[in-house]
Amino acid sequence: MLVFDRPALLLLLFALPLLIYLRHFWRGRGGTLTFPFGVWGGRGFTPPRTPASILVAIAAISFWIGVTVLVTALAGPQRVTRERSYLTRGVDIVFVLDQSPTMAARDFQPENRFEAARSMIRRFVELRQNDPIGIVGFGLEASLRVPPTIDYEHFLAVLDQMEIFEMGDGTAIGMGIATAVLHLERSNAPRKAIVLLTDGVNNAGEIQPETAMRAARSLGIGLYMIGVGSEGEVEIEIRDPETGQLLRGTIRESFDQNAMLELVGSAGGRYFYAGSSTALQAAFDAIDTVERVEQRSLLRVVREPLDQLLIFWGVGFIGIDFLFRRLFVREVV
Repeated sequence: MLVFDRPALLLLLFALPLLIYLRHFWRGRGGTLTFPFGVWGGRGFTPPRTPASILVAIAAISFWIGVTVLVTALAGPQRVTRERSYLTRGVDIVFVLDQSPTMAARDFQPENRFEAARSMIRRFVELRQNDPIGIVGFGLEASLRVPPTIDYEHFLAVLDQMEIFEMGDGTAIGMGIATAVLHLERSNAPRKAIVLLTDGVNNAGEIQPETAMRAARSLGIGLYMIGVGSEGEVEIEIRDPETGQLLRGTIRESFDQNAMLELVGSAGGRYFYAGSSTALQAAFDAIDTVERVEQRSLLRVVREPLDQLLIFWGVGFIGIDFLFRRLFVREVV
């Protein structure tokens, strides 16, 4: 926001049109010769456009711009910003996102399961403040893509780069949860949570989901499992990472909801079935409501004076007028 210490001085700008008229358009301003064309009886003439006349026009425009900038500088302009400093730590949240091939099923038209989950994560992050958020991707293997951070711009950039199939053909749910637990273990946040998004059952990895979830529970980490996808036959479209060939077809696979309920129940977590975009959004809204803590913050107002910068530019524009007139047009006075 731009403010002025001495806004009354901006009234001087209203005098500029009159000054411009007096200097450039008033007939009695001096420096002109009056010639009676009526006596001569001949045709009038229009001064030719020469490089010198163009430079004179540019110099005049530059001069008045400089004057306008200098008057604005006299008014004491300042850029005022508000900076919020948080005095307490927020909730540490790690998303565990399934990148297995079945996440390409297109039952969230016009998006597939993976894109729908990614869109909801983005929306969730954009609504948070001062809550460190990280993400783990898993398929045949699991990998921490972003540790818990409040640099949401970096988080979202990495999220956009994640792709289906890049972690292999498999669903290592246990490894994904265990990776998230490992990076939340030493956190001193008042609350910690893991949000798992998957459309399958564990079929890979050395760590079973039950083991990883028990570890999370022992550390006081909240667990949320979201089953993404609808039941029945679903269209799928995926590009083979090795050949680049686009594959289309249908799948009939469905995750075992009873197994998921049993998993989160044993770990004291919560399960959401998201068979549609509306249900997926409702699941995220519920998690967003629960996983919040009271935060104290300090709002500081920062003022940045701009008068010196404007004086520099104002003098520069007037200097252009001086140079054009003295060096190029070669005016004496």
